Amino acid sequence: MIRRMAIDERGATNPIPRFPADFLWGVSTSAHQIEGAAHERETSVWDAFTAEPGNVKDGSTAEVACDHYHRYPEDVALLADLGVDAYRFSISWPRVNSPGGLDFYDRLVDELCAAGVRPVPTLFHWDLPVALDWLERDTATRFAEYVSVVAERLGDRVRKWITLNEPAEHTLLGHALGTHAPGRRLLFDALPVAHHQLLAHGLAVRALRAAGATDIGIANSHGPAWPASQEQADVEAADFYDVLLNRLFADPVLLGRYPEGIGELMPGDAAADLEIIAEPLDFYGINYYAPTRVGAPQGTEIEFGGVRMPAELPFSIREIEGVPTTDFGWPVVPEALTELLTGFHKRYGDRLPPIVITENGCSYEGIDDQERIAYLDGHIRALHLAAEAGVDVRGYFVWSLLDNFEWAEGYARRFGLVHVDYETLARTPKASYGWLRDVLRAQG
Repeated sequence: MIRRMAIDERGATNPIPRFPADFLWGVSTSAHQIEGAAHERETSVWDAFTAEPGNVKDGSTAEVACDHYHRYPEDVALLADLGVDAYRFSISWPRVNSPGGLDFYDRLVDELCAAGVRPVPTLFHWDLPVALDWLERDTATRFAEYVSVVAERLGDRVRKWITLNEPAEHTLLGHALGTHAPGRRLLFDALPVAHHQLLAHGLAVRALRAAGATDIGIANSHGPAWPASQEQADVEAADFYDVLLNRLFADPVLLGRYPEGIGELMPGDAAADLEIIAEPLDFYGINYYAPTRVGAPQGTEIEFGGVRMPAELPFSIREIEGVPTTDFGWPVVPEALTELLTGFHKRYGDRLPPIVITENGCSYEGIDDQERIAYLDGHIRALHLAAEAGVDVRGYFVWSLLDNFEWAEGYARRFGLVHVDYETLARTPKASYGWLRDVLRAQG
């Protein structure tokens, strides 16, 4: 059989390895980043955050974004032409709270099903209604109520659900460091936000099960934490970072407990909630972008990857030398994805459900985006190596279908397979779009 070929980063011509026939190939987006039509829904914490001067680097907002709300048939046609099995999008809680808001997702799901693309909704991707607060336990209950409403409306066509996207980033960037909405700088006093999101996840799993759902997961961000050296201070700092970014959000879901030393920092009723948080899942979603090199604190504030890191943190982020970087400054290390997945497989054993890579992608300028092709090529190969090593991997979603509003970076970063002209909103498939289409055709 003749198969199309891909060029890897070494310049050798090799086909992408074959994955199982039922492996799920998809792309991801989020509501606030692409939908626009902000005046047609309730206000979110991100609307309030971007309205404050200085919070977004280019001063932009997501008022229009990619106008996906009005142009979704065009975007679904792009998905169908690309040949993906599934589309991971998020549902805006503020939009669902607004008159006619759920009708939009009804139409979108119908359009996807008609195009032969499986809808995979994420129920929370950071755009919290502005009247709610993750510091309050009641927000978890309110989330479960919202999930029940959505599941009742869409559950006859949606089979695969994701509860939360990246509660780590929403906690740390939004509530500990203040570089994302809602802009709080609570440092470790933000830990209740993590717990209440995890509780919301568990309650949402129960709500989805009650609605008849049988394929449920979460999308947590993870990456290896590499010590800057083998000095004890650097190793301890890297271990702490691993707890904060990886185990804090995986252990409660997969093991029903917080990492040692963390549980006592949580709200008083946290221990009783762990049974809810650890509701069994059908898959575990991992968003992977890069490893992090971590050292002992250096006593100075730095900016790393667009994030201000205050001097009082008990670790510091160091540059990974000798590897290429994206336009965002993130290191490109595909083999770290293999390391991450095999490490998870070893750490969690039979408590780890099948894994789906729910996000993986990179920011590069240009329509002839050969760097993105090399990035995706390398990471798909790394994923296959993890599968060969015994990790049960069931799917891979590229971030993202479209260039979009990249949170505090505004429109300065382009992660899309499809270029968006933010003046005309015209869509132009990039070279990576054509490359991925060829890969998917070769996979059959």
